[in-house]
Amino acid sequence: MKNMFKIGLLVALLATLFSGCEPQEFDSGDIRESYPPSEEEMTATVTQGEDAYHFNMVSNAEVSGIHLIKWDLGNGSVVKGKEVVAYYPLPGTYDVTLTITTNNGAYTEKVVTQIVQEETDYSIFTSEKFIFLSGGVDDLDGKTWVLDSLAQGHLGVGPAGSNGLAWWSAGPLAKQGVGELYDDKINFQITGFKATLTNNGKSYVKDFIASSPEYSNGYVDDTDWVVDFTPAPGSWFIEERDGKSFLTLSGTTRLFPIFDVDAVNGSYEILKLDENVMELVALGGDGNAWHYQLIPEGYVKPSVSAELLVTDLSASEANTYEVSLDQVNIPAGQAINGVTFNFGDGDPVVADNYTDVVSHTYMRAGTYQITVVVNSSVGEFMLSETVTVTTNHPDYVPFLLDEMVMYNDFSEVSLTSVNGEDCGVSVVANPERIYPNRSANVAMYTKTNSQWGNANMKLPAGYRFDLRSIATFKMMVYGNAGDVVLLKLENTDMGGNAWQTGVELTYTIQNDNTWEVAEYDFTGAPTADLSWDPGLAVLMASDVTTDDRYSHDYYDVVRIMLNPGNGDGTHEFYFDELSGPHVEGIKSAQIR
Repeated sequence: MKNMFKIGLLVALLATLFSGCEPQEFDSGDIRESYPPSEEEMTATVTQGEDAYHFNMVSNAEVSGIHLIKWDLGNGSVVKGKEVVAYYPLPGTYDVTLTITTNNGAYTEKVVTQIVQEETDYSIFTSEKFIFLSGGVDDLDGKTWVLDSLAQGHLGVGPAGSNGLAWWSAGPLAKQGVGELYDDKINFQITGFKATLTNNGKSYVKDFIASSPEYSNGYVDDTDWVVDFTPAPGSWFIEERDGKSFLTLSGTTRLFPIFDVDAVNGSYEILKLDENVMELVALGGDGNAWHYQLIPEGYVKPSVSAELLVTDLSASEANTYEVSLDQVNIPAGQAINGVTFNFGDGDPVVADNYTDVVSHTYMRAGTYQITVVVNSSVGEFMLSETVTVTTNHPDYVPFLLDEMVMYNDFSEVSLTSVNGEDCGVSVVANPERIYPNRSANVAMYTKTNSQWGNANMKLPAGYRFDLRSIATFKMMVYGNAGDVVLLKLENTDMGGNAWQTGVELTYTIQNDNTWEVAEYDFTGAPTADLSWDPGLAVLMASDVTTDDRYSHDYYDVVRIMLNPGNGDGTHEFYFDELSGPHVEGIKSAQIR
């Protein structure tokens, strides 16, 4: 009985299922030069296969010597071998073309049979693989897939017959710099078995296929080629072969899952296919196995997660904290590759095992941010918690030099970095290497239409300026005579209210474009005038160097401004050799 297909959805070319001997580029035979058969000798025997949808095809042509037998089955699939099995699950008329090529390059091509299929294999529309790939009959717009760019092995290569990961396994975003790969996508529709590659006009392809006439304006980028290419929609099918599943792609132009490796016969073995992941391997045009891993567009994969566990051990060990990961969740196929602990007062501690418990002892009182960076197979994420140490460690012995030290000379010495806020700060060549500043590099400050743009140097957590012995800050300045350079001390713990307890001094540049020493002595310098607000007036100090609230363990940032309050136009100057009171060091962490 004829099963007439009436739902009106499926009308395109289909790929095929074929079996038999593993095809070789040329069948074995006499190595002497041979010639293809004539058209009259090009015949084939076609018999019904295991069911109404499969057909056994055998070439009857006799050929001596080395030769290649290729079948175009009329449904978008091309297979090789003397004997093949073709699969036609939908009604249609299919011309089967046989081509025999010999070792001297000569060939004969002929349509040897025509298959008229009147039956419909409805089982393909309930197959899990068909539904996972395309969304099935309930999703007429199809399902769109992209490279799983955050996964290890989303691309790879290995020897033929392998899973394609032995020689190279692309790390997360390994090809991000190419710019023409991770935004490409391929859509599979059950309607007509239509496959559409969207590449925004450019594709990323292997070097050995870059010269294809369909590609143009190619150039090398990270070992492979970016090419101009406008793909046309093609067709897809999933076929079973020797107990394995294969995705076959074909069309009037090249068709591939994002990255073209010139897959033999457009065939990709399906290693894994479910609702949210597709893993493929193909025999590339170079004879190697190429690996792909794709996910649905817009799908957010479950990722490694954890919480930060901070335990205060101060009751038994002064100022000591233990830090570890808690509630760790590692989805199948993912991993934690390393963990970095930063206690906010010294060098980070790297633990290769995510189960490590890291202990740390703070020597000085202060507020510290503990930060843990977890490096997983799909990227990094950060956890943090703030701890407050109320007293110095019993073993802490102040070590404060009674002299000024260099904070940053922008050439060799850097206690910590100098950054810009609402202004630009960059390290540049010294505009004039003359006395008193012959250093090679200096800092350049630039602000445009910004009243309070400032260069700032913030001490790491736990560090504070001590103004009790030395209260002078100095730097070299180079700019326009009359410009005002302000230097201000603040406590960043105050956030947006830091101005209330800040202290500032100014220096006016004396001469145009020559190096001068700007000195800021905070002895006798008061905080901001808050007398207008009785509630804030208690914060005022007449001399920050003698007021115990501010003279030590308080200020942690230096801010430098040019012509503060003037927000019109561009203002710029050079500065160098930023120095001031000595700042103490701190003890490091240990892993147990």
